[in-house]
Amino acid sequence: MIIDNFKHQGMRKNLVEGLRSKGINNERVLQAIAEVPRHLFMDNAFLEMAYQDKAFPIEAGQTISQPYTVAYQSQLLLPEKGMKVLEIGTGSGYQSSVLYKMGAKVFSIERHKILFSKTQKLLNDLGYSIKTFYGDGFKGLPSYAPFDRIIITCGAREVPPDLLKQLTKGGIMVIPLGPENEQVMTTILKKSETEFETITFDKFRFVPMLEHKAK
Repeated sequence: MIIDNFKHQGMRKNLVEGLRSKGINNERVLQAIAEVPRHLFMDNAFLEMAYQDKAFPIEAGQTISQPYTVAYQSQLLLPEKGMKVLEIGTGSGYQSSVLYKMGAKVFSIERHKILFSKTQKLLNDLGYSIKTFYGDGFKGLPSYAPFDRIIITCGAREVPPDLLKQLTKGGIMVIPLGPENEQVMTTILKKSETEFETITFDKFRFVPMLEHKAK
């Protein structure tokens, strides 16, 4: 059952103000955070904690990312309305929903079948037109490429070459790069098929990106 009442909306307003105080200043990102009912993406046991700026466990040993992390990646990605965005790691569906509310056409891949099935149903129930796929994120979605933006929501030791190929010229990838214990948020601008501009930002910690595996 989809319930999003005044209490939830008020909690989201407070969350947005907290994110603003932490340096998230893009109004499109903040408005999307204000519109997406995060409590619906979490287990009922965590309902009262849904609007704290914290990550929480979900099925398959994964997590729903901290709202600050979602806002941070969204602010770096900054898709324009109508842009095609590929997300690697659907998870709970929260990040893809924020991007959808920003006006992006979202394509998202999840490697855990239990998460894929649960999240696909939730997104449909919410009326969010997000295309979800079950499979290996390292391979991307070549049949739907190219993408204007690509976002990776798990920690990667290296940049998957297939994903770079699926990024359009002038497109941007946001990826947490580094070992399992800590990654550096990184943007990659594709200038041509062989030329890329890389910029590094703050350190984060994500669950690892696993190649060639789907469960």
